[in-house]
Amino acid sequence: MRRIITATVQNRSGVLNRITGMLSKRQFNIESISVGASDVEGISKMTFVVEMSDSQKLEQLTKQLNKQIDVLKVSDITDNAIVARELALIKVSSNSQLRAEIQGVITPFRASVIDVSKDSLIIQVTGKPEKVDALITLLRPYGIKDLTRTGITAFTRGHQPDQQVTNINSFSIL
Repeated sequence: MRRIITATVQNRSGVLNRITGMLSKRQFNIESISVGASDVEGISKMTFVVEMSDSQKLEQLTKQLNKQIDVLKVSDITDNAIVARELALIKVSSNSQLRAEIQGVITPFRASVIDVSKDSLIIQVTGKPEKVDALITLLRPYGIKDLTRTGITAFTRGHQPDQQVTNINSFSIL
């Protein structure tokens, strides 16, 4: 089962390395990870997408993350109402005759051309992973030269009870 885990961490050198090393050592496969600063100085948010076989593994993952000294809060938000987005940059083979056709393909996805060269276009798309996948599928026949994806970043919608949240520190970070 695919799980989306968020962690609030102290923004210190080596935190990402320690956490990914711990996950790797315990044979958790990280499908994607995104990390960025939060609205609180010195605090970052991490979003992991992990594939695991059962709920016992999920509990083990949560406990292991909570043992990390720089981890302030861990949440499994998979079953909550969430907002999840991903960014992809796609370089597609193109010539002057195909540009209008490719523009017609990307417009319904609210994607945009961010670079044009003689033989290619770079397209930017953001949205749910399924939307990104669908656009990539439609662009494959044109010849994808390069592709990069950020992975999912997500958080819960509105105010939801913290049923699946574990705080390990006795202080509030907000």
